[in-house]
Amino acid sequence: MKHFKYSLMVLLGGALYGTMSSFVKRSYADGFTAAELSFWQAFVAALILAVCTWASAGRGGKLRRRDILPLLFTGSAIGLTNFLYYKSVQFIPASLAIILLMQFTWFSILIEWLFLRRRPMPTELAAVSVILVGTVMASGILSHGTVSFNLIGVELALLSSLTYAAYIVANGQCGRSVRWEAKSMAIMAGSSLTIFAINAPRIAGGEYLCGEFALWILLLAVAGTTIPTALFAAGIPKIGAPLSSILMTVELPVAVLCAWLILGEQLSVMQIAGVALLLGAIAVMNYTKQISSTSKTTQK
Repeated sequence: MKHFKYSLMVLLGGALYGTMSSFVKRSYADGFTAAELSFWQAFVAALILAVCTWASAGRGGKLRRRDILPLLFTGSAIGLTNFLYYKSVQFIPASLAIILLMQFTWFSILIEWLFLRRRPMPTELAAVSVILVGTVMASGILSHGTVSFNLIGVELALLSSLTYAAYIVANGQCGRSVRWEAKSMAIMAGSSLTIFAINAPRIAGGEYLCGEFALWILLLAVAGTTIPTALFAAGIPKIGAPLSSILMTVELPVAVLCAWLILGEQLSVMQIAGVALLLGAIAVMNYTKQISSTSKTTQK
């Protein structure tokens, strides 16, 4: 396959990203917060990527002035995604948070409709309906009877899915000629700046800084930010947003499995069926988008 290497990059990035919610929820038991974790995670990742950018200087694909602002805004989107997502798992199970995050697939349709004037196809609307049904099944409402979910947590997770959709669309459009090191560094710089702007008093306090916190940040910054961001920055522009969205759905089963293994969250047969339905609908929807996009390009 022509783009197999880049597809594998996006797939691995999604899998790594899927493990993070369980580790973040574990870190809350040590007294840390979403603001502290998400900011330092992005900031440390930006520093690591800055070193990578310096080491790769002279290889072409430099960060140009016109690329900086779009990439900073792209970073703002993923920064808000991480902060809102991490905040949501304070109120709801990690397995439910990832299911709500997966709604980015149909949020991306809405963004394209509103800003790119691309009307959704009937197959996409049908897939959205199936996604909503799968979400209800995977949430555990049907298998566990009457379940009360914290509304704040649900809203935060849904907002994170909206900003995630914006990030994926923007990542595919911005900095295509910039090397992955510089592109990822700019994205993480925008991410840390945005999170700091929202949570400056809490982050500047510094009372939470300790060796244990440093270990958590190192894990999140390397496995949850630096590597996935670099993989996405290198892979998404090569294979496009539609195929990337399909591959990034691996985040869902990985996150649900980690929530079961690491956090001991319940997982019923109905929920597994809902996850499978979600994955199938998302894959079909994005495959249809890719075929449509390829057909229009061929016609031109």
